[in-house]
Parts: sequence; C-alpha cells; structure tokens
Amino acid sequence: MDVTRASWTNTTHDWAGDVDAEHLSHIRQNAVEFAPDGPWHLVLEVLAYAADEASGTGGGRCVVVVRPDGSLSVRDDGRGTDTRVDEDGRSVKKPVMATRDLRFFDFPEAEVLPDGCPRRGVSVVAALSEWLVHTNRRLDGAWTQRYEHGVPVTGLEPVEADGTTGTLVHFWPDRSLGPLRVPEAVDLTRLADAWPHLEVRVDDRCAS
Repeated sequence: MDVTRASWTNTTHDWAGDVDAEHLSHIRQNAVEFAPDGPWHLVLEVLAYAADEASGTGGGRCVVVVRPDGSLSVRDDGRGTDTRVDEDGRSVKKPVMATRDLRFFDFPEAEVLPDGCPRRGVSVVAALSEWLVHTNRRLDGAWTQRYEHGVPVTGLEPVEADGTTGTLVHFWPDRSLGPLRVPEAVDLTRLADAWPHLEVRVDDRCAS
C-alpha cells in the first residue's frame, strides 16, 4: 500500500503540509471578522467538529469547561482526529489546527454556527489562541501537541491510553478578543436545536 503523504486523499484538510503560516497570519490580522462573538465563537468552532462526529456515529457527548485561569477546554467522546503513519514510520495527525478547512474557509455558503456567524474551521481557534493543546485519543494510540498562535511548538507526543477515544482541545483565547460571555440557558437550547445528535454540557468553574 502507498503510504506517502502525497497519496492521501484530502477531505477536510490538505495532508501535504503541517502549517499554513499565511493562513494563520490572515486570521490573526482579522480577529474581529473570524471571532465576532469573542471567545465563545471559538468554542462553537470546536463544538462543530464534535457535532460532525456525533451526527456520523449516531450521537455523542461534549463537555465545555470554563477555567479560572481564563482558559477553556472542549472534550468530546468521538473517534479522535484522523492520524496516520507515513512512509518514514512517523505518526501524522490531520493538520486541522494549522491549515484551512477545505469545506468552510472562504466559502460564502459555509455552514452557519449557532451564534449566526459562518463556520470557518478549528484553525481559527488555534490562530486566535495564545496557546492551544490538542490531545487526541484513538483506538490505535493517543498523542498530544501544543500550538502557540496556531503554530505547532511540539511534535506529536505520545500519552498513555486510558481506554477512551475522542479529542480534548484546551486553549487560552487571545486577550484581544475580550472576556468570555458564558452562555445562558437559551444559548444552550440553541445548540441542541442546531446539533441534535450532540449533548453539550458547560462546566463553569468560575461561577460563584
């Protein structure tokens, strides 16, 4: 079987490269356009991928944690981000954080998220976060990788399997985006209406 990266079929992202620096810079220079609702819009961009997975597998759960240090995390119970082994025996994760989503970015007819804004992809989250850590658990292994303003600063670092699959995206939104507005019950109802296969729970650890 041909395992060269050039032979891998592109569906949501281009496997040929790990980082699109120009793409990330464009997002950072236009933060108001790409995160009009501030940090909560970034959460919705991550949740949209969990919703895709839940829709394709018959249902799923996701927990959003608002942390006292200002960071946010989104954990789902899906299959994990696609990770393959290349011709040199290296694990390669689909470059979702640092390259554009081929389905949504720059497409006027892109899906609209529950806040009424167009979906652009999770690279928006990475680019507009001071740091982001993506932990990826699949049946064939688990890895974590850290990004700063969308640029990976570590390789895929193996982590111990815990019997689960799914992704954990933990990020600290750039302070220029302003404070997080924790969603009210009506907002969570809107999520359920938009993504009926995904159960979303918000754990606000800053609440008094």
